Amino acid sequence: MATSCPKHVMLLVGEDTGLHLGCYGNGYATTPNLDRLASGGCRFTQAFTHSPVCAPSRSGLVTGRYPWAIGTHAMRSTLLDPPRLFTHALREAGIHVAWPTKTDFNFEPPAGFADTTDDWLETLAGSPPAGPAFFYRNFAATHESRVWDVNPHGGKTYADTLASLGADELHDPAAAPVPPYLPDTPQTRRDVARYHDNLLMQDREIGRALDALDAAGIADETLVIYLTDHGRGLPREKRWCYDAGIHLPLIVRWPGVIEPETVDDRLVAWVDVAPTILALMGVPVPPGGDGRVFLGEERAEPRAFVFAGRDRMDANFDHVRVARSKRYHYIRNGFPGLPYASHHGYMEHEPTLQRMRDLHAAGELHGDAALFMAVNKRPEELFDARADPDCLRNLADDPEHSAALAEHRRALDGFAASVPDLGLRDEADLIAEGLVADRLTGEYRPRVSTLAPEHRIGPERAPLTRAEAEALARRRGPD
Repeated sequence: MATSCPKHVMLLVGEDTGLHLGCYGNGYATTPNLDRLASGGCRFTQAFTHSPVCAPSRSGLVTGRYPWAIGTHAMRSTLLDPPRLFTHALREAGIHVAWPTKTDFNFEPPAGFADTTDDWLETLAGSPPAGPAFFYRNFAATHESRVWDVNPHGGKTYADTLASLGADELHDPAAAPVPPYLPDTPQTRRDVARYHDNLLMQDREIGRALDALDAAGIADETLVIYLTDHGRGLPREKRWCYDAGIHLPLIVRWPGVIEPETVDDRLVAWVDVAPTILALMGVPVPPGGDGRVFLGEERAEPRAFVFAGRDRMDANFDHVRVARSKRYHYIRNGFPGLPYASHHGYMEHEPTLQRMRDLHAAGELHGDAALFMAVNKRPEELFDARADPDCLRNLADDPEHSAALAEHRRALDGFAASVPDLGLRDEADLIAEGLVADRLTGEYRPRVSTLAPEHRIGPERAPLTRAEAEALARRRGPD
């Protein structure tokens, strides 16, 4: 192994967490451990997932492949013959892999992906590794369901956070920062405050992981990467391809190599993480991947664009692709006849969304918060992410930004020509060919959009059939 390689790598992944950390400028947040990690290393400001929902995002993270290139693009789906994970290559190189938590990849991880699934956080201090090791850990405290009072699907709720925090540690809803695309209501303020309470819980778990390195005496020889799977569980964030859904924190601490308090504005994609870890640990990067090495001696040229997409979300069909440069955020909606706010069984438990639907039904949802309830999507959306990070002012029809629109169209077209897109194929065909399991017949029966009668968009609007949506998509206009 090259002398410039870290002996160990620790990958820490938070759930449903956007750019809301103190080190990213959020004065409302309480994240001392993540802020400490950032002060000791590099904070990346232009890092992006390829999917705004968990399993497709993780599938790309662990394979270095875009999910629509391998068949993990639909949420939920199950790939029947998944590719190797980057951890297989680590193990073959003699590196110990400890993966004790979440393996939600839209497939079962192939045999041999880890040496152990035991919880290293409980044992690391007393039993540090003799040879090189890779440590993974997922942090679920910030999952959207942890904001709710009741989780009909089981699992923890906000009550678990209340049981762990003192009254003086809870965030005041009156001071909660409400983004302009959400209505400023008591429900929204409560949800934002609870999210920050959960973020404090995540930060404490991150602190435990960092303390375990110190206690084991291996902090100085361990490269630590912190990132998250997608944005927080609020409307127009998780599950959507706006900045709040895919623009995420990325912090890297590499003692003796990365200068403390560094800030890097290079574009980084989550498919870059797997090849980067391999290269850093002195393991050859397998051919055929979609990522680029972004750290170390094998670092590739900086990206001009990152790419993302949205496909079926549980029972809701969709096809969205994104090209993002440092300045502009371009979205191509393949089925513009669909609404943004399709009824989504899991998401409907969000108090903020419930209140938004009630306000919209009463004709009382106004301004930027009403954008989410538009009858149809726009075929194309272009945002100046520097001036408009909330992605509220669509510039696709603005002549002053026509050159940027054309540039991002070409970038997305070129990307589409270079990476196969199984999202363009009917999922039923992928099932028939044996690529993915049939989860449409029972759990997620095929439908384009289902809106509860009291929440239908428009006075007499029924859900679109797939044929209707496809007909509307053919009228999208030039790409």
